[in-house]
Amino acid sequence: MSRKPQSRGRCQYCGEETPKSGMSRHLEKCGKRAQAIRSAEAGKLPEERLWHIRVEDAYARDFWLDLEMRGSATLEKLDSYLRHIWLECCGHLSKFTVGGWGGYDVGKARKADDVFPKEPDLLHLYDFGTTSETRIRIVGSRKGKATTKHPIALMARNDMPETHCRDCNKPAAYLCMECLIEGDVDENPYLCEEHVEDHPHLNYGEPVQLVNSPRLGMCGYDGPAEPPY
Repeated sequence: MSRKPQSRGRCQYCGEETPKSGMSRHLEKCGKRAQAIRSAEAGKLPEERLWHIRVEDAYARDFWLDLEMRGSATLEKLDSYLRHIWLECCGHLSKFTVGGWGGYDVGKARKADDVFPKEPDLLHLYDFGTTSETRIRIVGSRKGKATTKHPIALMARNDMPETHCRDCNKPAAYLCMECLIEGDVDENPYLCEEHVEDHPHLNYGEPVQLVNSPRLGMCGYDGPAEPPY
């Protein structure tokens, strides 16, 4: 059996595409990121601990983000960021935990500097019905000034995972919710631009355009899968 190709992503500083397993090393050496850090050091923001965190869907691990979070920022800011870029559909409840449903909760009012040194692995749960589970792992930290005025900076994210049309095997652009929900477990629910036009499944509404988020196909999610800043 052939191995599934490793997920790849793109550095937000220089645009280089790198395998997921090599992105942390790339960010350490990236000249454009180093330039952004030097520029920040000459600015007026306060010096603080800055945390490099790897965020990935707990099951669909081709979806991942490398973020730099200010130590003074609360987990509420991280919750808001994840909602904007990946999760928000219907204003569901969410929480951070250690150990998942059987573990213990970590309050959103707590600051990164307080939580991350003690809890290097967290789980974020969004929607307590159709739940999205997001793993948060501490990669490292640095002392310095943030490269942005915002509490979180997007350093890298996964490329859109490849999917292929059920009818012609060309790159897909849409997800048929009826095929996903009512089809066989091995049925391909994806459609290209051409075959979506005459696809007959309408019980769950029109097919949904693909976006770069692990929440797609869950509850009412349809995007935008874009960073809030």
